[in-house]
Amino acid sequence: MMGDLPLRRPLRAAGATTKSVLLSCWKPRRGFFGAGLVAMDGHGMGLMERGMSNRTGAMLVAATLLCSSGPSQAQSQSQAPSGNGISNFLDNIFSGPKAGPAPQAAPGPDGGPPPWSGEDGASGHPLMTASAIREAAANFQNCVAAMWPDAARRNITQENFQRFTAGLAPDLRIMDLMDSQPEFTKAIWDYLDILVNDNRLAKGREILAKYKSQFDAAEKAYGVDRYAVASIWGIESNYSTQMGDRNVVNSTATLACIGRRQAYFKDEFLTALEILNRGDLRPEQMRGSWAGAFGPTQFMPTAFKRYAVDGDGDGRRDVVDNASDLIASTANNLKKDGWQTGRTWGYEVVLPEGFNFMLADKAKAMTIAQWQSQGMKRADGKPFPDSSERAYLLAPAGAQGPGFLMLQNFRVIMKYNPAEAYALAIGHFADRLRGGPPFVQPWPRQERVLSRAERLELQQLLAQRGFYKGTPDGQFGGQTREALRGFQASIGTPADGFASSDVLERLRGR
Repeated sequence: MMGDLPLRRPLRAAGATTKSVLLSCWKPRRGFFGAGLVAMDGHGMGLMERGMSNRTGAMLVAATLLCSSGPSQAQSQSQAPSGNGISNFLDNIFSGPKAGPAPQAAPGPDGGPPPWSGEDGASGHPLMTASAIREAAANFQNCVAAMWPDAARRNITQENFQRFTAGLAPDLRIMDLMDSQPEFTKAIWDYLDILVNDNRLAKGREILAKYKSQFDAAEKAYGVDRYAVASIWGIESNYSTQMGDRNVVNSTATLACIGRRQAYFKDEFLTALEILNRGDLRPEQMRGSWAGAFGPTQFMPTAFKRYAVDGDGDGRRDVVDNASDLIASTANNLKKDGWQTGRTWGYEVVLPEGFNFMLADKAKAMTIAQWQSQGMKRADGKPFPDSSERAYLLAPAGAQGPGFLMLQNFRVIMKYNPAEAYALAIGHFADRLRGGPPFVQPWPRQERVLSRAERLELQQLLAQRGFYKGTPDGQFGGQTREALRGFQASIGTPADGFASSDVLERLRGR
């Protein structure tokens, strides 16, 4: 069904897509958004390395990319990177609200993506040194050829193996993208402004109307809310207009032979060959992010293998150009991850005066009735439909911003891309597509976002005072949030773990 989906406008620069959100971090990204910050990349809303689950996404919205402290779902539970779209944001990082854009890498001689910097990776991993990268690159052809026995065990024919690997060459620019260190971050409210906007909502409503029969069929078959599927489609690729233009086979082959995640990407590379060998997709359709995520909802190859379905019975699982397959496969993904039919993702809530923010923890889920006993109320004044549901509290902007009680379906979205800001954007966008209103409570937009240098300094000061036990790296996760809470409690301020400029000044003793 070529032409069934909206026109795609591939981006040439450094693999643009959106699901891979993160700092440079390819490690479980949990808790970074507790500080209300999101790192952004210059090509899209950042895929966030899907917590390294098995997918990856690419959002590339307004030249910003989201970054959390872990990978994104498009990878396997063994920690894999997400794609590019919101998911990948390791490209060029844009600044926070009050700073100018970070320097951009010079384009290549032909005006295309910039070449590899030739420098050691920021992670410090021995396989990411410049010498190790050059050595592995020199052995690239041998590395690819050595994977033939593994391909044969997956029933890939020798003819197809040779056909699909012919002409592959290492794309070393990916090494910079894998190990980039974002200097600035965006506040979660700026991130939401970028993702949930009037233009995307209007396009989403057009998509829902245009493919009503496909959404009807998928909703009936999988019990997954059509608005959630449409939301993922819109945020991951801006409805198929920003999916990335890197050769997925070439990218995954590069990462399978060079760098610090070779075992993970070997599986992605071989799975990409399986997809082509089976005939589900053609080589020209498998273009996406630098990490290998492809299609409007950014499937990693292994995620495609696990979740893709033939929605219209034509014998192929085409999640790139076939609306039936795309919608059904995305719904199947959510369903298999535990989606609860007829339930929402969560509720915006008003936190009572003097609230104990130590309860704002994913591990401290309670029933809605128990939260109500703590003085919790819905921000829109409506009653909770089911007081027996279990939820945890998310307070992404601390005491100064809105709170959210997160239910099972929010956790499912987090499996798709394990970044709280991403999941919140998906849930809210789905509600808006359904006709719901914006969030009721204001965000603390007066707050200045900390630079990476300031985040590093904050961790160092917390360590000097005995609150932080880790190695300061400028990347905020759960350990930093707990240390902040300890310091805040010691000075008698709300222990919300929010990394504000005021907290930094207090740590400095000013």
